[in-house]
Amino acid sequence: MRLALPRWAGPLAVKAAVFITVMCCALAALLGILVHVSVTNQTVGQARDLALSRLEDATAAFEAGDPLRPGVGLDPHGLPESLRDLALAGDRGTVVAEHRGHPTMWAAGPADDERVLAVRVDYSQQARTIEGLDRAILWSSGLAIGVTVLVGAFAVTRVTRRLHATARVARRISGGDLDARVDDPRTKDPSRPQDEVAAVAAALDSMASSLQGKLLAEQRFTADVAHELRTPLTGLHAAAELLPSGRPTELVRDRVAALRTLTEDLLEISRLDTGRERLELDSEPLGALAERVVRASGTDTEVVVTRDVIVETDRRRLERVLGNLVANAHKHGRRPVSLTVDGPVVTVRDHGDGYPAYLVAHGPQRFRTEGGSRGHGLGLTIALGQAEVLGARLTFANAADGGAVARLVLHRQAPA
Repeated sequence: MRLALPRWAGPLAVKAAVFITVMCCALAALLGILVHVSVTNQTVGQARDLALSRLEDATAAFEAGDPLRPGVGLDPHGLPESLRDLALAGDRGTVVAEHRGHPTMWAAGPADDERVLAVRVDYSQQARTIEGLDRAILWSSGLAIGVTVLVGAFAVTRVTRRLHATARVARRISGGDLDARVDDPRTKDPSRPQDEVAAVAAALDSMASSLQGKLLAEQRFTADVAHELRTPLTGLHAAAELLPSGRPTELVRDRVAALRTLTEDLLEISRLDTGRERLELDSEPLGALAERVVRASGTDTEVVVTRDVIVETDRRRLERVLGNLVANAHKHGRRPVSLTVDGPVVTVRDHGDGYPAYLVAHGPQRFRTEGGSRGHGLGLTIALGQAEVLGARLTFANAADGGAVARLVLHRQAPA
């Protein structure tokens, strides 16, 4: 069972933005709390010192018998009970509480055994100061978080954009464009700092150059071998024609013909590898072309035309593709073999053991054999290459009831 990814597991830029936002919020909250606590302690301390100073003056006036000033009283109404109990116990203290809808700093101490002397100081200004500070902290934190997220997202987006460009180049290389390069400017200027993305880009460019060199060397080798073989094979073929009739002569001529076919296939593959093939387009009835291919193959292949269409294609290349598919079906499969035309889709099927698993998964590979058995040679490789030149899509599969199925889809359909 495949585990579902959480919703936050999105692209790298989203993850980085979420991480930056969380860290900024945590840092802003920590700094805001520290500033709030520090300023609040300072403000409350100043108000407490003022209230205690007035309480000392009021106590001295009370003991001297002088009249009490405004804001000073004995057991005043609204005095918090906790502060009253503290003063009756013989101690002095302060507390901030609401009095008639306004923040008030109370300071109280014992007057005698049964009464409490209390001082009331207006705390509204200090409370408004703390509230204004809290609002300033919230606004500044929000602004700082927004700016940090934007700057961080911009920085991360630059990195992810370079990563996406590197990924696009890698996909182009895997698609056969060996000239594709990242060309990160940081890799060309040694004075600039080399980050990890530049290292990946440089490694990808180096790998592409090495791969291109090896493939070009392989293509040149294939073409050179095929060209070098043509001259001696031509002479060998001419010499074989001069041999007297007989079974040995037939065997020699058969092997020489096989070598000539292999040489021509190698030359065709080398031309396909260069990617310089050009189409000669013409309108062709697909059903009639398929029947002509089957007649030319000389095989017992059933042609079924479900729906005929006229396609705009290169007749020679399409005949080469269908001829190779039919020949491969008879050579490596079992009868009956059928070729079905259904609109722009051509299907060639046999009733043998089917294609090998690697061929279905990755396509034909030159001269590959599986488990010591005979491989599929170059026929399917040439068919796939010619189909790509035609702009068609050739796929390989195995039927559920047995047999190999090759499906060619042509995209250039001419008007009827």
